[in-house]
Amino acid sequence: MTGKHAWDPDQVRAWIADDPDPSTADELSSLLTAAQNGDDAARRDLVDRFTGLLQFGTAGLRGPLGGGPNRMNRAVVIRAAAGLGAYLRGVVDDPAAPPKVVIGYDARHRSADFAQDSAAVLSAAGLDVLLLPRPLPTPVLAFAVRHLGADAGIMVTASHNPAADNGYKVYLGGRAVTGPGQGAQIVPPLDADIAAAIAAVAPVAAVPRAEAGWTVLGEDVLGGYVAAVAALAPHDDEARSRAAALRIVLTPMHGVGAATATRVLADAGFTDVAVVPQQAEPDPDFPTVVFPNPEEPGALDLALALARERDADLVLALDPDADRCSVAVVDRRAGGWRQLHGDEVGALLGSDAAGHASEGTLASSIVSSRLLSRIADAAGLGFASTLTGFKWISRTEGLVFGYEEALGYCVAPALVRDKDGISASVRVATLAATLKAQGRTLVDELDAIARRHGLYLTGQVAARFDDPGKITAVIDRLRAAAPTVLAGSPVTTVTDLSTGVDGLLPTDGFRLFTAADDRVVVRPSGTEPKVKCYLEVVVPLAPDAPDEAVTTARAAAHARLDALASDIRAALDLPEA
Repeated sequence: MTGKHAWDPDQVRAWIADDPDPSTADELSSLLTAAQNGDDAARRDLVDRFTGLLQFGTAGLRGPLGGGPNRMNRAVVIRAAAGLGAYLRGVVDDPAAPPKVVIGYDARHRSADFAQDSAAVLSAAGLDVLLLPRPLPTPVLAFAVRHLGADAGIMVTASHNPAADNGYKVYLGGRAVTGPGQGAQIVPPLDADIAAAIAAVAPVAAVPRAEAGWTVLGEDVLGGYVAAVAALAPHDDEARSRAAALRIVLTPMHGVGAATATRVLADAGFTDVAVVPQQAEPDPDFPTVVFPNPEEPGALDLALALARERDADLVLALDPDADRCSVAVVDRRAGGWRQLHGDEVGALLGSDAAGHASEGTLASSIVSSRLLSRIADAAGLGFASTLTGFKWISRTEGLVFGYEEALGYCVAPALVRDKDGISASVRVATLAATLKAQGRTLVDELDAIARRHGLYLTGQVAARFDDPGKITAVIDRLRAAAPTVLAGSPVTTVTDLSTGVDGLLPTDGFRLFTAADDRVVVRPSGTEPKVKCYLEVVVPLAPDAPDEAVTTARAAAHARLDALASDIRAALDLPEA
């Protein structure tokens, strides 16, 4: 089907006939009737739903819920599970011990149904299937893959996407993937191999589904995760006294993280934890936020209000599946509470990790701050810059700590080979408690890091588009005519990332450097219909710089970052986000 109003009624009828879900079948039938009666909106909707199949890639599946091949629904999930099962049968050829798959799910609309369908399909295919007992955080599933020696893991979640979306993440481990990527999300060419197996699946009606045969796990796996993550905090009497003195406000953003996070924090000694009541319980409609993403403006408003009311020391915000963590603290320069940038938390956790490691590697994505490389070098550790996404970061050989600026942190790669907002919360809280006992804050520690390594300040310009073609047009515009001056400094280097740089695989985007050592990376988002521009400025700072000099340097860096943002937005003709 091509063209603005092109659509094929026979294709729609065929999909309806093969749809195992009466609700989506009825939804499509109503759209088909409306379209045949001349409803232009219904025709456009059908074109979008039937233009291709929702693509299975390195993020698995993710998209809006609804009927049709280009939506998240039971038909698409059943095909995905059948294809994954066939793939696993091919790579784990052991008749005595069939492939083992563990399945988790969050509290989004249809997540439990998609998990149940996956269990039914994979059990019918003869696989050993383990289902988590209830909606739980993504890090618990990622932990279970390694803890149980599973060959694959499926997590049904759309993470921090809008309420209308759902998704399907795939991890490979056990006998399917060995080495540092064991238990991590899939990367090329594995995604293409699984996608090919999905494409070969017969009509959904022909896919066998068992009514039983899988194992619903008990509390042991969750208990193992809780104990292992709580152990990341020191448990001597002095440390527990420091932990008990820290006053924390936590929001799970209407997701599934509250119960697990509060349990872990309590076991780690953090007993003064208040959960934002309006956002405490799982709610797939996310009623108090426009987007359930801690990065979005306004997402932390309720948490910050509670923090002011309770005179808290620290705000921790998890995204709905709890694999990301945002941090807010009181900053005297800001005159009150301030949400830390992901790169700032990455520097804090990276510096903390470096202080406890004698060997190994720190890693961050190509769009994250260059500060982590300075921290690694000063500590005598290795450093790796990877493509965006934890599927790449977590594959770093000898990984000690990894992060990406989008609030993702891997502080315990031996436990969870992925980002984990709950374990990151424990390490941030532990650091904050130690600093509080010294009369210092996380902001003070950021100043200390700046004195040691230079002042690195990062920011982002983003633009959301309804039409994916406009995202391509922005990248093409940059390819045709890159800016020559940014923030008053000549652009010295323009690198097309699609050619592959620094030993990395090709990826869509550009990296620019200026003579002032400012950096801009422009790329399409991998999970949202956005163009993102990642900005960084660097200001030298003396190791013995007084507080006033640090404040002056930060003000200068902010001004240059604002100029950089304004110039790149104008150069790319980006609308306001």
